[in-house]
Amino acid sequence: MGTLRLFSVQIAIALLLLTQAKSTTTKDMPVHPNNTSTSCIADERYALVTFREGLSDPANLLSSWKGDDCCRWKGVKCSNKTGHVIRLDLQGPDCDNSEFSIQLRNSPDSLQVLNLTSLEELDLSGNHFHKRGSPNWFWDLTSLKSLDISSNAFYGPFPHEIGNLTSMVNLDLSSTDLVGMIPSNMKNLCNLEGLFFYESNINGSIEEFFQRLPSCSWNKLQTLDLYNCNLTGHLPAMLSPITNLLWLDLSSNQLTGELTKLTRLSMESNNLDGVIYEGHLSRLNMLEELTLSGNSIAIIVSPTWVPPFSLRIFELRNCQLGPKFPAWLRWQTHLNSLDISNTSISDMVPDWFWVLASSVQFLNIRDNRITGVLPSTMEFMRGEIMDFSSNQLSGPIPKLPMNLTNLNISKNSLVGLLPLDIGAPRLETLVLYGNYISGTIPSYLCKLQLLTLLDISENNLTGLVLDCQDNKSTTNMTSLSILNLSLRNNNLSGDFPSFLQNCKKLIFLDLSYNKFSGNLPTWIRQKLPSLVFLRLRSNMFYGHIPEELTLMFNLQYLDLAYNNLTGSIPRSIGNYKGMIQRRDGDDGFEYAFQQGSISIDGNEMVEYSENFKVVTKGQERLYTGEVIYMVNLDLSCNNLIGEIPEEIATLVELKSLNLSWNTFSGKIPEMIGALVQVESLDLSHNELSGEIPTSLSALTSLSRLNMSYNNLSGMVPSGNQLQSLEDPLYIYIGNPGLCGPPLPRNCSHLEPIPANQELHEDVVSFFIAMGSGYVIALWVVFCTFLFKRKWRVSWFSHCDSLYDQVYVLVAVTWASLTRRNA
Repeated sequence: MGTLRLFSVQIAIALLLLTQAKSTTTKDMPVHPNNTSTSCIADERYALVTFREGLSDPANLLSSWKGDDCCRWKGVKCSNKTGHVIRLDLQGPDCDNSEFSIQLRNSPDSLQVLNLTSLEELDLSGNHFHKRGSPNWFWDLTSLKSLDISSNAFYGPFPHEIGNLTSMVNLDLSSTDLVGMIPSNMKNLCNLEGLFFYESNINGSIEEFFQRLPSCSWNKLQTLDLYNCNLTGHLPAMLSPITNLLWLDLSSNQLTGELTKLTRLSMESNNLDGVIYEGHLSRLNMLEELTLSGNSIAIIVSPTWVPPFSLRIFELRNCQLGPKFPAWLRWQTHLNSLDISNTSISDMVPDWFWVLASSVQFLNIRDNRITGVLPSTMEFMRGEIMDFSSNQLSGPIPKLPMNLTNLNISKNSLVGLLPLDIGAPRLETLVLYGNYISGTIPSYLCKLQLLTLLDISENNLTGLVLDCQDNKSTTNMTSLSILNLSLRNNNLSGDFPSFLQNCKKLIFLDLSYNKFSGNLPTWIRQKLPSLVFLRLRSNMFYGHIPEELTLMFNLQYLDLAYNNLTGSIPRSIGNYKGMIQRRDGDDGFEYAFQQGSISIDGNEMVEYSENFKVVTKGQERLYTGEVIYMVNLDLSCNNLIGEIPEEIATLVELKSLNLSWNTFSGKIPEMIGALVQVESLDLSHNELSGEIPTSLSALTSLSRLNMSYNNLSGMVPSGNQLQSLEDPLYIYIGNPGLCGPPLPRNCSHLEPIPANQELHEDVVSFFIAMGSGYVIALWVVFCTFLFKRKWRVSWFSHCDSLYDQVYVLVAVTWASLTRRNA
C-alpha cells in the first residue's frame, strides 16, 4: 500500500506542477518588475539568506545560495513575469529523487513575510526539522497554494494557522508527529484539491474530521489520503457531495459503516461491514480500482448484472462474495490484479474465469472451497504471481506460464505426476505441499536457477531424489539459489540427496518422514555452510553422528529423531553458535521464510506460512512465522550410547532438548541448569544414573520435564517451577532410587516393613502379577511391531501411558497400606 500511495502522491503533485508550468518556462530568466535587472528582488533575497542562516547544512547542500541572483539558487524558482520568488523546493533525503539534507538549528519562527508575499509553493518534505508545528514562519505565507512539510519531525497539535492559508490547493502534512483533530477553521480553505494526512496521528472520529473539512471545496477536492491516521467511527454519509473525488484512501484505520459512491476507493484493513448491492455500484461508470480487503463487506448482486465499470484492480480479501462464483466478474476483462481470497466461494470454477484470469498479472483465490481443475492452457496465461492454495482443486498440474515467478497450490487435491516440462524458467517459489502428487521429482528442477523456495511436502512422491550432476543438459550447478527446501512426508528413498551440494545458500532443509537411509554425509559442513534448520526425523539413517555436523555454527534447529544412529554425541556439539547466541533480527535469516509471501503495493497478495511441525512438550505443534525463533535439539529414538557431554549445557538458547529413548549412561550434566531458556526437557528411557543435579531448579522457563525410566537415585530437586509442573509422579516414574516430594518415598528415613505384611500379601501379589503380566504383554507388542516404524511409534506412546498409570496405582496403594499398618 505504501508504494502505491507514494506513487499516487507523486503523480498528484506532478500534475499540479505541470498545470502551473503552463504559464511559465524554465528557460526564461526571472525579470525584475521594472525590467532593469535580471537578479531577484533584494528584500526576498535577504529573507532567504536569513532563512539559510538559521539552518544546519552540514553537507553544504545550499552552497549555491550566494550571489545577487537568488533566482539561480538551487531549489528557488521565480516568476518570469514579476521576478518574485514563487517556489521553494527544499525536499530532503527522506523523499525520492531528493538532494537536500537540512534541519533546525536556530530557524526563526517568522521571516520578513512581507518580502515573500508571492511565494506559492513550499516543499520542506523529508528533512529533519524537529520543533513544534506552530509557531513557524511559513504559516504567515497566505499566498501559498502548495505546502508540503511531510516526513519531518514537527510535533504538537495541528496548527490553528492552517485556516489562514485561504489560497491553499494542495496541503501535505503526512508522516509528521503532529497529533489531534484538525483545526475547525480549515473550513476557510475553499480551493483545496489535494489533502494528504497519511500516517498522521489524528486519533479521533472520522465524522468530526469531515465536519471540519471545507464544504466550500467539496466540488474541487480530488484526492484525500487518510491512510493509517487512527481514525475511528462510522463512515459518514457526507462523502456523497464530494462529487469530483478521484482517490480516497481510508485504509488501516478503525472504521465501521457502509460504503458510498466513489470512483477510486482504497479502504482495506478497517472494520467495515454491511452489504453492497448493485444499486450502490451501478453509477460508478469510471471505477477502476476497488480495494476493500480486510473488512466484513458482502457484495450481493443479481447473477445477470452487468457492471458499468471496468476494473484494473479488484481486491476483496476476507469479504463475502460467495457461495457462488461471482458471475459479474466475467465482464472485468482488463483486470491486472485480482484478490478474492477467503471470500466464502464454494463453487466450481467456471470456464470463463480462466479466460478472464489469462490476462491477470497478480491472482489470488486462496482460502475458498473452489473445485475444478487447472486449465490445460495455463502456460499461455500472463500471470506472474498466483495463489490457489487451500481450495479443492483436482487433476494434474499443467505446464506453467512463462512469466510466472511465484506459485502456491498447496492444500488442494491435485493428483498425478509433475509435468514433464514445467515451463516458468523465472520461477522463484513453488509451493505444492498437501496434495496427492505422485511419481518422482523431475530433473528439470535443477534448471530453475532462480528458485529459492521449494515445498512439495505431504504428497505421494517416491523414488530417489534427483541428481543434478547426472543431468547433462544442466550447467553451472554450483549456482542453485534454493534457500528453503521441504520434502517431508513423502516416500522418497536413497542416500542423503547429493544434489544439495550445489545449494550453498540453503538455510532450511526438511527431509523428515521419508525412507532416506545411509550415513549422514561428512560434506554437509562444507557444502551447506548457511544451514540453520535441519530436520531428518523419521528416516532410516544409520551410523555415527559426524563431527562435521556439530561444527555447523549457524545451526539452531537439529532434529535427528527416529533413525538408527549409533555411537555417542561428539563433544564438539558445544560449537553450535546458533544455539548459544540469540540471533540478530537484522541478519536476513527471516528472508528464507518469507520467500512465498509477496506484497503488491504494500498489500499482502500472496502469503506462505511455513508448514513446519515441531515436536516439543510431548506434542507435535504447527509453527508458522514464529518457527524462526525455535532453537531445538532432538536426538530421541536412536541407538546412541555413552555419556551426555557436559558441553550440551553451553547451548543456552535451547528451547527444547530431547534425548529420550536412547542408551545414554552416566550422570546428567551438573550444569544442566544453565539452559535457562529451555521449555521442554526430555531425558527419559535411558540408563542415566546418579542424582538429578540441583541446578535443574534454575530452569524457570520449564513447562515440561520427563526423567522417567532411568537409574536415577537420591532426592528429587525442588524449586518453584519444578513444583508447578503437571503430572509430577509421571516425571520421575521408573527410577526406584529417587525419593522425596513429589514422590511418596521419604528420603530422611526408610519406613520399616510392617509385621503384618502377610495380611496384605494377596493384594500386593495381585498387583505385582498384574503389572508383570502387563509388562510381558507390552514386550509381545513391541516384537510384533518391530518392523512397522509408524505403528511402533504410536504403540509405544500408548503403552507407555498405560504402564505409567498402573505403576502409579501400585505405588499409591502400597504407600496407603504401609501407612495404615505403621
